[in-house]
Amino acid sequence: MSERVNRFLGDTPGRTLLKLLVVSLIVGFLMSIFGVYPIDLINGIRDFFAELWYRGFDALGRFGDYLLLGATVVIPVFIILRLVSSRR
Repeated sequence: MSERVNRFLGDTPGRTLLKLLVVSLIVGFLMSIFGVYPIDLINGIRDFFAELWYRGFDALGRFGDYLLLGATVVIPVFIILRLVSSRR
């Protein structure tokens, strides 16, 4: 049982908990610096679906914009990483 838990977590439960605490502290600090709070993220999601409901599917254009904007960065980085890793 313990081996399955360690495999699922990627490490022992104690070390995984410590890693999660450190990453949570860093992310929380950065979010605080930039003034982003979890309630803002929840409200953003709620507002998106409210706009979708009230304005119709015109609000999906914003989703498409976000998708294309992210893809312009993610896809070239993915291709570069695959090319670099295939040479090894």
